Amino acid sequence: MGKAGRFACIFTPMALTIASLLCLGIVLSGQAYQKSDLSKELYFFKANTTGFKNDPENVLDNLPEGVTPEAVKDMQVAASAGNMKDIYQVGLWNYCEADLKDGKEENWHCTDRQNYFWFNPFEVWNLTNTSIQAGFPEDFQSGIDTYHKVSRWMFISYMIALVLTVAEILVGISAIFSRWGSLVTTIVSTAQTLFMIAAASTSTALYGTLISVFRTVLDPYNIEASWSAKMLSVLWIGVAFSIASGFFWLISTCCCSGKSPHKKVVVEKTPYTYERVASPYMGASGNAHQMHDMSGHHGQTGHTYEPFRQQHV
Repeated sequence: MGKAGRFACIFTPMALTIASLLCLGIVLSGQAYQKSDLSKELYFFKANTTGFKNDPENVLDNLPEGVTPEAVKDMQVAASAGNMKDIYQVGLWNYCEADLKDGKEENWHCTDRQNYFWFNPFEVWNLTNTSIQAGFPEDFQSGIDTYHKVSRWMFISYMIALVLTVAEILVGISAIFSRWGSLVTTIVSTAQTLFMIAAASTSTALYGTLISVFRTVLDPYNIEASWSAKMLSVLWIGVAFSIASGFFWLISTCCCSGKSPHKKVVVEKTPYTYERVASPYMGASGNAHQMHDMSGHHGQTGHTYEPFRQQHV
């Protein structure tokens, strides 16, 4: 089979690795490009504040225990001052905001991308150290603090998974030449899969918990929280590609060596060969006769010869 067979053997895991990289790239692009329609559809968390902004009286009639009307009015003042947009969508690097007009999203604006980003609603809505922040239950503040801490680990997991995916592709090229290359690639692929699963699991659990906290605490304020099913689908499909690529890299270590078969060269003997006979030739009598011939044949003396026998192969 040779190199062509080896290439065919690693084509499947290499294609799966590239597919995993594409999925990861799509996830990382969520909310990162405000002019991209695909980027706008990919988010981990979405908050819709139109219910709070458009129906303040209903909010005042359904206040949670411990929250005063004055605190809600502070929040409404912040909304009327333009500090609260209708839509907030959170990605890995930043968040984007927009206004809703006749059911259409307008005036999209995305913040600058930054490492270890996390969405702080109090800071975004200019409610830090206000009465409304103090009026929220402790569970809400505790949930925000947990989200802040875990989001750092989540970001690191994504970055390591991205680096390992690129490394898996580069190292995978060496697998064309030998099964040792497949073994090294399998090791890299295993590490990449672990970090992909860690990043996906952390994202799903973290934002699932954050959405649950928002719904529990902010539901009386008519602030809705949700996440993008498309984002989660692409993320976990990438994980599936990663697991599959690792499996096929492992398979490639056991087959398709990549070495060309060697042709055996058979050297045949010639039909007639000459071999030296044993000494003494023809026994003692033959030896004596030979000595006589050597000393007296045609008067030639001092010439010796070595008898050979003809053998037919």
